Amino acid sequence: MDKRLLDILCCPVSKVPVRPLARPELDALNRAIGAGEVQTVAGAAVRDPLSEGLITTDRKVIYRVDDGIPVMLPEEGIGTLQLRDFPATA
Repeated sequence: MDKRLLDILCCPVSKVPVRPLARPELDALNRAIGAGEVQTVAGAAVRDPLSEGLITTDRKVIYRVDDGIPVMLPEEGIGTLQLRDFPATA
């Protein structure tokens, strides 16, 4: 992802900056999605694994990136508290 774009992106709700998901974080998220354990903040089930994503620097919310385009809609965020095996640090 373009560093200039990444530098200006932030969570639309909390305004906390975001960074790319690290491989261990992405793997843990996709395992949970595969097990049917992940919902968006709006309560919709997340069924498709992510190929890449962005996470707030406070590690509370993940946003998917579709074909290189960040989906920064508040209702599409994925709260990390629901992820039992989410790595403590990246």
